[in-house]
Amino acid sequence: IQDELRKLGFPLAKRTVARYIRQVRPTPPPRKSSQTWGTFLKNHAHEVWACDFLQTYDLWFQTLFVFFIIELGSRRVVHVAVTYAPTDVWVAQQLREATPFDTRPRFLIRDNDRKYGTEFARAATGIEVLRTPIHAPKANAVCERFLGSVRRECLDHVLILNERQLQRLLKGYVHYFNTARPYQGLDGQRPISIDSPSNGNKITAFPVLNGLHHDYRRSA
Repeated sequence: IQDELRKLGFPLAKRTVARYIRQVRPTPPPRKSSQTWGTFLKNHAHEVWACDFLQTYDLWFQTLFVFFIIELGSRRVVHVAVTYAPTDVWVAQQLREATPFDTRPRFLIRDNDRKYGTEFARAATGIEVLRTPIHAPKANAVCERFLGSVRRECLDHVLILNERQLQRLLKGYVHYFNTARPYQGLDGQRPISIDSPSNGNKITAFPVLNGLHHDYRRSA
């Protein structure tokens, strides 16, 4: 447009043309690109796992590391493990234990932690590993929300004695999370549905983690 007007003797700056174009031509809506991160996760949620570390301390202020793997589509916690020394070899072994009989996802989301080394990459053969951008926790939002739930609903209420006790404690919480705790992201459903009588008259409260939480069920 600028060049056509210049031929007619109307010298204009590009900024002037751009200003009038904005008034005449409405701004198009944002294109729904299939390449955006949110759309990718929505389309492939049941093919994507995500892993992350949670750091906590025992009664003697020694650092403990908790490693979680979550399936994004169902929000199911696939694997949990605890250690004082999260080496590359240890993390790789956790991935192997989480994928028995070649039950592995198509994609695995992880951050840029140095705990994921060459052994982990070797254990992830056949899986497309997706690394999140630096300082972008929303890129692994499902894991981040789960880690927050673990802290608020479990770790903030107990004294941790050692690695074995924390492993047992978290296995109990993960079972409760997978089978009994309603999840808002699933419209109030649970990651793993367990059949229970729907017409029973009696409601029973089953204590979880020594009464820290309760699982309410109808009994026939």
